[in-house]
Amino acid sequence: MTELERIFANPIAHRGLHDRSKGVIENSRTAFARALKAGYAIECDLQLSGDSEAMVFHDYELGRLTRQVGLFSKLSAGQLTRIRLTASRKGDTPLRFVELLKLVDEKVPLVVELKHQRDGRNSELARVAVSALKDYAGPLVFKSFNPKLLGHVRAAGFTGPLGIIVDLVPAEEKHYASLTALQRFSLRHLLHYPKSKFDFISAHHKALRQPAIRLFRKLGFPVMTWTISSYEIERTTRGFADQIVFENYLPFVAKK
Repeated sequence: MTELERIFANPIAHRGLHDRSKGVIENSRTAFARALKAGYAIECDLQLSGDSEAMVFHDYELGRLTRQVGLFSKLSAGQLTRIRLTASRKGDTPLRFVELLKLVDEKVPLVVELKHQRDGRNSELARVAVSALKDYAGPLVFKSFNPKLLGHVRAAGFTGPLGIIVDLVPAEEKHYASLTALQRFSLRHLLHYPKSKFDFISAHHKALRQPAIRLFRKLGFPVMTWTISSYEIERTTRGFADQIVFENYLPFVAKK
């Protein structure tokens, strides 16, 4: 079985198997442990701390997931690991990437999203993330919305599969508002492929029918789709995607 076949073998738990109603917060040690126990692959997000450690956290700001305010990137890794994730029953705090690797211990596949660093430290995030894999041999892929980040990962020495994340890229969405129409068109239609050389696609479920995604899938590029939160949405993706990234429901019992 190839690396990508292992990644796509089972449904992928979005930010771990989290459930806020039960005190299990996204991207937390408890959420990842639950996914491990169930045998699901794990998706997570990486940001850089202020002192350049790769941290498992989705947001640029602290406010949604903690009682702190301000930019995540302004605090050191030591400070961040002392901040409790709001509503976590086990008192979980943001994890270092190396701690997540130790927890997973090569038992299930990891799908690691590298977040675009607004302060310009994309190459540094790529370098630090790849460096953390020095002694890790489990199935793992990196993906990003930013095609240039994939180039940084390759430049850092990563030889495994890389994925591009694709959305509908609407002009009104704040993440894309600063882009020109041509840049949005390029992202939507994957025109960066000659430079990004991605190996798989991670597409929003509403973007699966876009011509470029359908074409690349016909050419043999596997497609995972996010974020699937019900059986009803899952059914609409059949025939257009090879695996789902899910949350808030269980698609089926994973094969261990």
